[in-house]
Amino acid sequence: MSKRKSYIDENGEAAELDEAWFREAKPFSADPDLARIIRQGRPPLPEDVKKQRVTIYLDRDLVERLKAGGKGWQTRANAALRRALGV
Repeated sequence: MSKRKSYIDENGEAAELDEAWFREAKPFSADPDLARIIRQGRPPLPEDVKKQRVTIYLDRDLVERLKAGGKGWQTRANAALRRALGV
């Protein structure tokens, strides 16, 4: 097996990919070593803690208030419902 050319220089900068790189490139799924090392996303949750997708209609001002807190508004809405229902 021949040694592959490095595309990272001594300063850590990435070089432009050339025709040789594209010729030797393989799809991610074709490399079982990478597939074992790299996992995308978080691991699946056990069934008893998985959340259930629902569709619900809420007043616009309520949704605006929830979204005003930024990212994570659905998690905050879930927590507020749990508190309100004593769960």
